[in-house]
Amino acid sequence: MRILFIQPNYSAGAADIAGNWSPAWAPYLAGYLKSGGYRDYLFVDALVDKLDDEQLRIAIRDAKADIVATSAMTCQIYAAQRVLQIAKEECPNAITALGGVHGTFMFGQVLGEAPWIDVIIRGEGEAVTLNLVRAVDEGRWLADRQQIKGIAYLDETGQVVAPPTEPPIKDLGSIWPDWNLLDWKKYIYIPLGVPVATPSMSRGCPFTCSFCSQWKFWRDYRVRDAKRMVDEIEELVKVHGVGFFILADEEPQINRPKFVAFCQELIDRDLGIHWGINTRVTDVIRDADLLPFFRKAGLVHISLGTEAAAQLNLDRFVKETTIEENKRAIRLLRENGIVTEAQFIVGLENETRETLEETYQMVLDWGADMANWQMYTPWPFSDMFKEMGDKVEVFDYSKYNFVSPIMKPDNIDRAELLDGVMSNYRRFYMRKMLFQYPWVKDPFRRRYLIGCIKAFLKSAMERRFYQLGKQNYWGPAFKKFIRFDYDKSKTRIVEPDHNAWKKAPAAKRPVISAIGVASQGCGGGGVQLDEFSGTRQATDCAPGGCGGGVTQEMPENEVFVPMTSVSKAKAKAQAVQ
Repeated sequence: MRILFIQPNYSAGAADIAGNWSPAWAPYLAGYLKSGGYRDYLFVDALVDKLDDEQLRIAIRDAKADIVATSAMTCQIYAAQRVLQIAKEECPNAITALGGVHGTFMFGQVLGEAPWIDVIIRGEGEAVTLNLVRAVDEGRWLADRQQIKGIAYLDETGQVVAPPTEPPIKDLGSIWPDWNLLDWKKYIYIPLGVPVATPSMSRGCPFTCSFCSQWKFWRDYRVRDAKRMVDEIEELVKVHGVGFFILADEEPQINRPKFVAFCQELIDRDLGIHWGINTRVTDVIRDADLLPFFRKAGLVHISLGTEAAAQLNLDRFVKETTIEENKRAIRLLRENGIVTEAQFIVGLENETRETLEETYQMVLDWGADMANWQMYTPWPFSDMFKEMGDKVEVFDYSKYNFVSPIMKPDNIDRAELLDGVMSNYRRFYMRKMLFQYPWVKDPFRRRYLIGCIKAFLKSAMERRFYQLGKQNYWGPAFKKFIRFDYDKSKTRIVEPDHNAWKKAPAAKRPVISAIGVASQGCGGGGVQLDEFSGTRQATDCAPGGCGGGVTQEMPENEVFVPMTSVSKAKAKAQAVQ
């Protein structure tokens, strides 16, 4: 029984400008299969190896696999569908499988567009994939597929069948990735010139930001044992030569005791590795006294979901943070020698050149080391998609990549929006390159920041940054020549039933007001998550934010850019789902 994992060849020109990210979904799946007795698996990275269709066809033909599997975020979905179409043409008897966040929620549309896909793996992928492999191996696939939880497929009549969901894996320690699957010399982090990994210590998020879907996808929030996590880091360092890693967690600081234990374990083992995270500003403020400790553990880069320059938009995103908290968190990080990256979501219908300028002026005032501006992407399975309604006009998912302007602002066109974002980038990084980075006193921090500029310039020269080559953007004087090339044949889809997967908390926390009410509960404020058992206690951590309700809740025992290296690496680490 041979399984072939394939990474689709799709680049957004965002996080990947900092280097080639190791696709963690395949090693995590492979490791779980290995523990289940299946060791004959291969991996082809069509993205890093830049394989075209014919080269991919040869690789699939040579593998002679029984199952060909790939994973896709929304922007990758057409590339992933093409991968499996080629697989079915070359190996008609092989089972073709698709996982990932897009297929999890949009399986009906995907199967309608790509009937050559035999099965979609929905949600967390390890247990579902193992059950699928066993059914195929034992010749039970056609007879028993309706009994395999967490999949979707077309039956003989062409109808979509989606059995009940597979419960999340409670013990994340039972998942040990097979990092031997990857050719590590291909995955280099440009700022430091070392191999880079994207392991995860936790899965899920108790927050319910309106533009996000991760809290729905993973369902439960779970955290690994700190020693077990550092065992994995130690293997990555000593066996594979990894010198930098990004924790692919949604919010790694939420469970403070385990995050502190993780840092202490890294200090005790003295592995000499540096790392980064994406986290909340409220967590940084809460742990202000621990920041020197985190830096000692090797944490050198924190990307913050600052998101907006106006409190109105922060409230709309249900971030449960304030503008003043954003500024304070960045100041604390800089004081403790940690590189700070501010993230902004732009491109909503109320965007103007003036609001873009406000984000630029604000990030200068905050003093962030780095900044990135991401185009708002209306995931069809996020709560904010409903709010946008008919304002969403583009349904070409290949453009849902944080760099293509999906929404059209009311008062400027998309070309003006893109030009405004590029103006922010040019001015911000020119200032940093001339007046900050070369003069940083700390040698490592200076080397790191200059390395980030090198990665930025390299991608700009190659026209990969922000897909500028594809969008034909050459500067302000050429705005009328910009082409976004949206596939207009892609029309509005039937919105998926949010209620069929994950219910939002019944009691949502109140939205933060402009006067700065302190965040409470998970991720900041007065209530702290202690050692987490895998289920949420309403008295300890009532997840807040905007999430749609459902008619039936999962039982508690079953529920679970340029230099935006930290902010998007987590997407790379989603297991085939």
